[in-house]
Formats: sequence, structure tokens, C-alpha cells
Amino acid sequence: MRIVMMGTGPYAVPTLISLYGSAHEVAALVTRPDSGGPGGRETSINPLRQLAVAEGTPILDPEDVNSSTAQIALNHFSPELLIVCDYGQILAPETLNIAKQGAFNLHASLLPNYRGAAPIQWAIYHGETQTGNTVIHMNSKLDAGPIVAQQVVSIGPEETAFELEERLAVLGAGLVQDVIAAVEEGSLTPLPQNQAEVTRAPKLTKSLGDIDWTRSAEAICNQVRALVPWPKTHTHWLRAAAVPLRVIIEKVTAERGTDRVRPGEVVEADDDCLLIATGDGSLRVERLQPAGKKSLLASDFLRGYRISVGEFFGTPKNKDG
Repeated sequence: MRIVMMGTGPYAVPTLISLYGSAHEVAALVTRPDSGGPGGRETSINPLRQLAVAEGTPILDPEDVNSSTAQIALNHFSPELLIVCDYGQILAPETLNIAKQGAFNLHASLLPNYRGAAPIQWAIYHGETQTGNTVIHMNSKLDAGPIVAQQVVSIGPEETAFELEERLAVLGAGLVQDVIAAVEEGSLTPLPQNQAEVTRAPKLTKSLGDIDWTRSAEAICNQVRALVPWPKTHTHWLRAAAVPLRVIIEKVTAERGTDRVRPGEVVEADDDCLLIATGDGSLRVERLQPAGKKSLLASDFLRGYRISVGEFFGTPKNKDG
């Protein structure tokens, strides 16, 4: 089949590679301009653009894919299918109708759960133990088209969003190939989404990374895992006799709580153990990065910085500190 691929972010890479390795023709790549990526990610390198250049595939990168200019350019390639993955724009009906056999989107959740730009991150943030991939026959609403294929995937207890995205991307490429085969055979059986079960996965923001120490240790663990590689999770060491030090928290584990301590209070700070109280349980910090410095194991951090039991981590009263 003659296919136009639409994508920008890394989740779409295995799907494009799979299309290049198939008997289908990739007539063009439609991607976002290089100023940024979907899901709230800041990016300077577009991996799909690199692949298309290497393969000699024509590239379209309109600011607005639904503009008449973009639609005329897209129509020039006479696609039978649009395959959309991690693209970053909602397609208008006129754009969707350019492909004779329709447009199909690979989405990294079990729709109708986690519609939106950051489904992988929000699934981990909310402590889900499973997620998956869904392919929908697209309509003009965000992630709302009927489901044509779906696969369920377990989330590892320590798996980060970066790791899960890599795994789902590879699995999703195979699912897309199954859908294309079903289109050719005329055997698709679309299933409407249950509107009562819709949940959202909005674009990530930098402020989402700020740790609220009144939350549970488990919830903060999920937050840390969810926000890798962006925007990452951060807090401040509220030093008694110095300006608060901003630190990125990179790896943690949850432990049982300690009596008579307040959220954010340092419970242990010796040898290789940095233990901080939360609203429910304590958080053992295993790796962190001081502002402007390299990433450190907790043991190395504690050798370079004198943290005392009873000090606090949290948000400084003067946020410029």
C-alpha cells in the first residue's frame, strides 16, 4: 500500500522503520517543524526526519497540517493510508479524508484511558500496573476514533517513562503492521470507545516535577519514574545557613515511615543513606543531581554535602532561592 507516515517523536521511530522494512511504499513523511516535540518534550533532534532523509523520503513539515497549502501538498502523494504516531496535531476531517483507506493512529495507552499528549507518563504517575498500545481509525476528535487493535502490556515496578516508551514503541510497530494487513484483507472490526471510561493525559509541564512531600512515598516514586527524561522531578534542600540548593531527584525507593517526623524532614543522612519523610512512608534517595553539577549516587552526594538529620527538603519561601 502507498502510505504517508505522520510522526515526530521517538515513539514513532520503530513504526517508520517497520514500514521501510515492509512491502509497503512510504510515499512521504509529515512531521512537525524542529522547534519542539509532542507531549511537552523539548527536542532539537527529530529522529523521524533523520530516518526519512537517510531513505530519500520526501518530507513535509507544515506549521498547520490542516491548512489548504498543507492539504494540497499531502494530496499530491495520493496516499492510500495515513499512519499517524506521536505527531502532535489534531487532523481535520478534510485532512483525514485525503487517504483513500483512511487514517490510523497508534496511541500508547489502552484507550479510552489516557487520551492526550503524554499517556505513558500519566499512567506511571498514577501508579498503573498495566498499559498498552491502541490503534484507532481516526476521526477529528482527540484520540476518539473507534478501536481497531489493542495490546496490553505490564508496567515494571521500577520502569521509567523512557524505558516503557521504548518497549511500547517496538510492540506498537507490529500492531500497526497487523492493522495494515487487516485493511488490505477488509477484515477490520472497529469498536467504538466507551465515553464513560475516558481519562486524560494532558501535555507535561515543568511545574509537574516539583515534589510535594506531603504526598505518599509511593506516589513520589511514581512521579520520579514518570517524569524521565522530561521534565524530571526536583526539590530544594532547605539548608539552615545557606541558600536553598535545587536538586533533581533521579532514583528513589519507598520505605515505611518513621514516627514524629514531618513531610520533607531528613530522617537519615549517613554513609550511603539519604532518607526523607513523606506524608505516608519515607523516601530513600539513591541518585540525585545538584543544580549545575553532575548526577551523583546518594553516597557521593553525602560525602560532598553535609546534610543533617532534622533538616528539610521542599519548596523555598523565596522561589528565587
